[in-house]
Amino acid sequence: MRRNGDGTYAVDSPVHRLLEFLPFGDECWEWQGNRRANGYGSFWMDGSSRLAHRAVYELLVGPIPDGLQIDHLCRNRACVNPSHLEVVDARTNVLRSMNLAALNARKTHCKHGHPFDEANTAVLANGSRRCRTCGRAKTAAYRARLKGDSHE
Repeated sequence: MRRNGDGTYAVDSPVHRLLEFLPFGDECWEWQGNRRANGYGSFWMDGSSRLAHRAVYELLVGPIPDGLQIDHLCRNRACVNPSHLEVVDARTNVLRSMNLAALNARKTHCKHGHPFDEANTAVLANGSRRCRTCGRAKTAAYRARLKGDSHE
C-alpha cells in the first residue's frame, strides 16, 4: 500500500481502489466489485487476486495471523463489514458453517435418540462418531440372524 508523506493514501493506491467498492452502513457491506463463483468478493492487489473480506479486514482492523481464517458471522460471503468478520482457526470456521460435517458435529443425539455423551459415543479413527447403544443393538441383531441361519 502506498502512502503519501502526509499519511494519506495515494489516489491510485490499492486502498483507494478498495474503498471505492465499500457501501458503508450498519448492516452487511455487500462487496460491489468482482465476485468469485463461490460468492466471495475478489480484489486485485499487489499483482494477485485477493479475497475482498480479508483485504478490508487487514485495512480496517489489522493483520490476520498466519494459519487463521476469517469467519463471516453474518453468513454472507459477499459481506466485508469488519464487525461481521472474526479471525478464527480453520476448525472453528468449518464447525460454524452449514456443511454436513458441521451439522453432524452439532448433533447431541443419534438418529434413534441416544445421547452423544462420553459413555455412549465411540469416536472412530477418521473423527466420526458412532452411538454405542445402536452399535450393540446392531451386533446383537446380526448374531441373532447368524444363529437362526445355522438351524435351517
